[in-house]
Amino acid sequence: MASSAPKAKLVFIGYREQWEIDRMKAKAPANVEIVGVPVDAPWDRLIAEVTGATVLIPWRFDRAKLTSELLPRAKNLKLIQALSAGVDYLPVRDLAEMGIKVANNRGANAVAVAETAVLLTVAAYRHLARQFRQLETGKYAQNFFETWEQYHELTGKRVGIIGLGQIGSRVAKRLAGWECEIVYHDIVKIAPEKERECNAKSVGLDELLRTSDVVTLHVPLTAQTRGMISDRQFGLMKPSAVLVNTCRGPVVDEAALIRALKAKKIAGAGIDVTEVEPIAQDNPLIKMDNVFMLPHLAGLSIEAREKALDFAVHNAGRVASGLEPESVVPPSFSA
Repeated sequence: MASSAPKAKLVFIGYREQWEIDRMKAKAPANVEIVGVPVDAPWDRLIAEVTGATVLIPWRFDRAKLTSELLPRAKNLKLIQALSAGVDYLPVRDLAEMGIKVANNRGANAVAVAETAVLLTVAAYRHLARQFRQLETGKYAQNFFETWEQYHELTGKRVGIIGLGQIGSRVAKRLAGWECEIVYHDIVKIAPEKERECNAKSVGLDELLRTSDVVTLHVPLTAQTRGMISDRQFGLMKPSAVLVNTCRGPVVDEAALIRALKAKKIAGAGIDVTEVEPIAQDNPLIKMDNVFMLPHLAGLSIEAREKALDFAVHNAGRVASGLEPESVVPPSFSA
């Protein structure tokens, strides 16, 4: 006899392309209903669909309206499923108090971000920003041969990874193929077998900063990590070192970064994220020759999107079956 239990309703608000909804419907178990609300849908439709939702993907929303207008209507809501790794844009602690869990994408974009972190490392170490600017302005290879000592290879260098999670561990595995020495710092105890897989050695944060040629950041934005790299930390780093940030802009004190770059306390930076996004056009980082920047698109790949959507459906299926969702973010991760 067929079960008469109601389906769990997964509502994806703010989707852009129909294939996303089609893929989720194709992957969904029989006890999960997929409802898509396109990015250009009127607010009243969004409210109507969210009513009765069990799982919500809030790709397009206003944070204030989410808590004041949407959630009070979502009486059955049990899970907010992010398609991103970071969930600092969600009021995680407030949601927990309402009995609503928040889950991230369980590393769906980890490969894409790790690949970009390696790209930014090379770009910063080889001053690609300066090379591109000279091509754009017709100053082909001008004065490059007077600054040989500023251009480095990664082979044999020490790379310090802050945060050996889904993304940091993949950075470690990729850079091992570049014959780098990998050290890391993490507040979470990393299993010995994972250390061996990553060929990475645990060190204290200050030691990592003092001894690394490259420092790459892979931590969530929380109250504890906000501004964790500031003047003191830059003062510990080698003058020849570069900083790579593909996690969240506010993890780095941006004013301190600008001071460190101008004072040559560090040699350069490769950054995908900034404190304010979009970045202001008068921000000094944009025109610095020793900074290579991207517009917070490190995790952008079709494969990452597919994995994130598939995991969202998987988690919805768990909720529908009365199981705990996976990759739930603790309330302490509030930014």
